[in-house]
Amino acid sequence: MSAGADITNLTKDEARAELARLADVLARANTAYHGADAPEISDAEFDALKRRNAAIEAAFPALKRADSPSEQVGAAPSEGFGKVTHAVAMLSLGNAFDDRDVADFDDRIRKYLGLGAEPLAYTAEPKIDGLSLSLRYENGTLVQAATRGDGAVGENVTENARTIADIPQEIAGAPAVMEIRGEVYMSHADFDALNARIDAENIEREKNGKRLQTRFANPRNAAAGSLRQLDATITRSRPLRFFAYAWGEVSDPLAETQMGAIARLADLGFVTNDLTALCDGPEALISHYRMIEERRATLGYDIDGVVYKIDRLDLQARLGFRASTPRWAVAHKFPAELAWTRLEGIDIQVGRTGALSPVARLAPVTVGGVVVSNATLHNEDYIEGRDSKGAEIRSGKDIRVGDWVQVYRAGDVIPKVADVDLSKRPEGGVPYVFPTVCPECGSPAVREEGDAVRRCTGGLICPAQAVEKLKHFVGRKTFDIEGLGAKQIEMFYEDEALPIREPSDIFTLEKRDAANLARLKNRHGWGDQSAANLFAAIQDKRRIPFVRLLFSLGIRHVGEVAAKDIALHYGEWVAMMDALDLARPAALANRAADEAEDVERRAAADEGRRARVKESRDRTIAGHDVPREAQAAWDDLIGVDGIGATVAQSLSDAMANPVERAAIDRLVAELEVTPPEAPAQESPVAGKTVVFTGTLVQMTRAEAKARAEALGAKVSGSVSGKTDLLVAGPGAGSKAKKAADLGVETIDEQAWLDLIEGL
Repeated sequence: MSAGADITNLTKDEARAELARLADVLARANTAYHGADAPEISDAEFDALKRRNAAIEAAFPALKRADSPSEQVGAAPSEGFGKVTHAVAMLSLGNAFDDRDVADFDDRIRKYLGLGAEPLAYTAEPKIDGLSLSLRYENGTLVQAATRGDGAVGENVTENARTIADIPQEIAGAPAVMEIRGEVYMSHADFDALNARIDAENIEREKNGKRLQTRFANPRNAAAGSLRQLDATITRSRPLRFFAYAWGEVSDPLAETQMGAIARLADLGFVTNDLTALCDGPEALISHYRMIEERRATLGYDIDGVVYKIDRLDLQARLGFRASTPRWAVAHKFPAELAWTRLEGIDIQVGRTGALSPVARLAPVTVGGVVVSNATLHNEDYIEGRDSKGAEIRSGKDIRVGDWVQVYRAGDVIPKVADVDLSKRPEGGVPYVFPTVCPECGSPAVREEGDAVRRCTGGLICPAQAVEKLKHFVGRKTFDIEGLGAKQIEMFYEDEALPIREPSDIFTLEKRDAANLARLKNRHGWGDQSAANLFAAIQDKRRIPFVRLLFSLGIRHVGEVAAKDIALHYGEWVAMMDALDLARPAALANRAADEAEDVERRAAADEGRRARVKESRDRTIAGHDVPREAQAAWDDLIGVDGIGATVAQSLSDAMANPVERAAIDRLVAELEVTPPEAPAQESPVAGKTVVFTGTLVQMTRAEAKARAEALGAKVSGSVSGKTDLLVAGPGAGSKAKKAADLGVETIDEQAWLDLIEGL
């Protein structure tokens, strides 16, 4: 295949091979450019290769590699740098893209904290487009500097950081331990001067027959590449700067508020951003955002949005974190750039969950400095000009092949189609008909009521789902097997002699290898040591926590948080499976009732008809004659706080599907599944099932749940014979009555707080 072959004509196998080639070429180019400071290819050629890689990934999203060049900035982590485990994780931020998102951010915080209309202060600061850095000081002396890395582990760049003038080496009056975080960046003026210097040096290099240096593409890449040089003298020669705006581990609080902490950082000798402001609510935040947006071009450094944070640090602590982002902060990104181009085709890609995702094939166009040739079309409703509730979008204009469409990059990342120019629609254009069969395996593609996405029903027989499920299975938050990433999964899935087609195949790989003459060590890229290392890494993951195992299965709706809730509720894998088997008749009745309810709802033409929907549902369930113990097991599952019928139904369906259940059983037979970790401290509620009901005054329900789980309790959303304690506020209602009938201990909110006081 030609390196410049037309992307629109690539087959799936050709695309996979081309992505592998580009990953290798660009990785070597990055190493030469950033590591050795001796580029092997021109900047233009490098950019062209990256654009081609991005275009293929957009056309074949399921083939995107774990080591994708589009996910990398500068060189890959160098073995020359030591690794640093962050004492406090360096998390990313959630995004807001419009004024409504900012208001929603404020609403979520108020709801979580149980606040009404009382004033709530925020800080707003420019979001610097640079490289995140964490500086650790002990007794006032800089002892370590680390990049963010993957958020948990970064690169040790201490010697390089010492060369940056904005970073103090010694600080008087600092806490004994203090980790200061901020952004390394390069100003526009310094960036231009650096490239001018490179140009001048290249004149001399050319005269002397030496390899020419490549100019930097933009300030962000220049800063990132400069900080991550193995030779600190190179970093010293680069004009890097540093804005401080956050902190990690500190032995003593810096202040009581975000704004106070920023002022403290300035007092300690750090450079802070003078556009950081205190705002009293969403309107003030948006006003400050508009001001910064207007000044963006004159700031002298790159920013890509404004970051909002709750000002009071005690409220930040109460709000806490999601899996990868804080609840108390959000990045309000600047609007995406727009461009018009022609829609040349619509392709359907199949994801890990079987979702059929339409992808627009576009005549290439530059949007925000990036050449875009593909964009998401979301789902079939979006193509037809409707939202998920049937309301018109784009004034009801559908999207057809041949249309002239407006493209934008959401958050400057994901290309999307925004609008259609009907005046340029070609004659004879026909509406797009969304497929009802999977393009990968030919299985029916169905769309459940209330779901915006059509999904393949093929499951494990669908190659697209199988490969993506396996990639998810070995991901960082699941089994995380060293040496077995997305690239290796693709290789093994296609392997005829040592295939990995389902998760259990991973744990029989060594045994099959020993019995097979076509040994792994004899394959390209593998040897005795690499094969032995992989087998050892697999062996190391035979002991796996319940939570990771459940999340690794990629069951629809069962994400990381839901897996944790389920694991905490049942404690043991076997207990969960027994409960699901017991509850199966009730799950079947619930599924049938859902379908009957959907039929009734779709047919309902008036409120009176809608009122009979519940009656139809009740008749359907009654018709299944569900055993009492099955209904009790089902009620127990849907009563788990944060689970509910949707997650429970998905989990039950997966475990009841004969093919999927057999694959899961084969996997579990190879593993030792460990229960959730015991609470870190003894508490009077450890191991007990607690239900909160009514209105809580001194904390929100979300806070109460988080605190109870931290003390080792299981939090349920319904009262049953397994409930140990009901915490009832005003308006407790039926749950209090049921608890009394069952003899469950009931206390009020103050008694609950007294019970856990000091823990």
